[in-house]
Amino acid sequence: MESWLKESGAIGLNDLEIADFQVTGRGVRSLQYFKEGETVLTIPSGILWKVEHAYADPLLGPALRSVQPPLTVEDTLATYILFVRSRKSGYNGLRSHVTALPTSYSSSIFFTENELKVCAGTSLYIVTQQLKQQIEEDYAGLVARIFGQHRDLFPLDKFTIEDYKWALSTVWSRGMDFVLPDGNSIRLMAPFADMLNHSPEVKQCHLYDASSGNLSVLAGKDYKVGDQVFINYGPLPNNRLLRLYGFVLSSNPNDSYDLVLSTQPTAPFWEQKQKLWILAGLDSTCTISLTLTDPLPKNVLRYLRIQRLDESDLSVIQVDATDGIINASNEVEVLQFLGDSLCHLLENFGNQLEILEEQLAASVHPPGGNAWAAAHVSLGEQRVLRSARKRAEDLLAAAESGRGRRGDLPSLARCANCDNVSGPLMLCGRCKAVSYCTRTCQVAHHKEHKVVCRVKGIASKNGSEMG
Repeated sequence: MESWLKESGAIGLNDLEIADFQVTGRGVRSLQYFKEGETVLTIPSGILWKVEHAYADPLLGPALRSVQPPLTVEDTLATYILFVRSRKSGYNGLRSHVTALPTSYSSSIFFTENELKVCAGTSLYIVTQQLKQQIEEDYAGLVARIFGQHRDLFPLDKFTIEDYKWALSTVWSRGMDFVLPDGNSIRLMAPFADMLNHSPEVKQCHLYDASSGNLSVLAGKDYKVGDQVFINYGPLPNNRLLRLYGFVLSSNPNDSYDLVLSTQPTAPFWEQKQKLWILAGLDSTCTISLTLTDPLPKNVLRYLRIQRLDESDLSVIQVDATDGIINASNEVEVLQFLGDSLCHLLENFGNQLEILEEQLAASVHPPGGNAWAAAHVSLGEQRVLRSARKRAEDLLAAAESGRGRRGDLPSLARCANCDNVSGPLMLCGRCKAVSYCTRTCQVAHHKEHKVVCRVKGIASKNGSEMG
């Protein structure tokens, strides 16, 4: 593969080599010193795996163009990879890359049922089950729409559903996505560059030049001779890393839980509430990521406050009122429902957090194996949900203690940005009417608060009271 890449104009290969590493397995080793920001590798446009190259191929292109509506980007690239792999002659360069690809992957769609059950209750468990079904349906569609229509190009013994799953996993784990200057996006695969492993300790360092079409990798940190060279896939949680790339990170700080909030159109006052959701930047069905740093995002409370509105509330509610507490009874109902729902989600995990920690400490699940990875996904999601439950419980206690007081829950008793009620709070220095738990929250809330702050600040100076 390297000879073909050099002949095709790739730059930097003399300073790198593919090698095996103890923890990550196969990766790329540096053969010289690199300073952070230096260009390490450039792969020219002509040898990248792109949708446009698949359509330009004299054999594959006409078959792809015969399919209407067109195949998805993922299916086009997967078909392109399988097509090249199936050819007995020609395509020597691309086939050398395919030969260098892994023969199997460890993403969650390849887990046995017992391995996947280790993370039962997680969003990964649900998504993987849905994904397996979707892959079967998509494969049947490909057979009907293109594979079966051009059997000379796509012999079905080389385009089985297992081949399709392998090709999809190749695209998921090795594809790179970029936003172009015109706002469109592109997904591509870059030979050799796709051998670089992920590390959260380096800066994101792979670049696509829209004018030349070339892919470049920069040094995400300083490298010495013999160091493994990394790229950064971004701040991804373990549930996504395992689903797409087939690995997890222990104690991943980016772990999250995707909370799905949904209300059926048959629910009372659905049309009125739908208008409020849309005006709040939401919808009747929303997926909101809970994270370790923000376990209970404001949009969760915004959504539920609208969902729990009754007829009397809807007759007087103002659109922007859903950005904060509406009234004491609504807030208590929202937080009780949220706390109960989070408890129910946690109870549905097949293995509770403490049990998983004991199993991992005792090496019940062999380190690095599929069950071990699934356990880490479950640990991360449970930690996020427990943090969210604790935040909901704190808010509920504050809301219940504030019942009957003017203003329901005093704005000074909670952070105006994240609703945190625990720990020391600091007043807004200008209006003295709201509090924040951190400087970060104050800065994040500034755009929303600045107009009100100015008015309240003037009123305070004049000795008057603002409602």
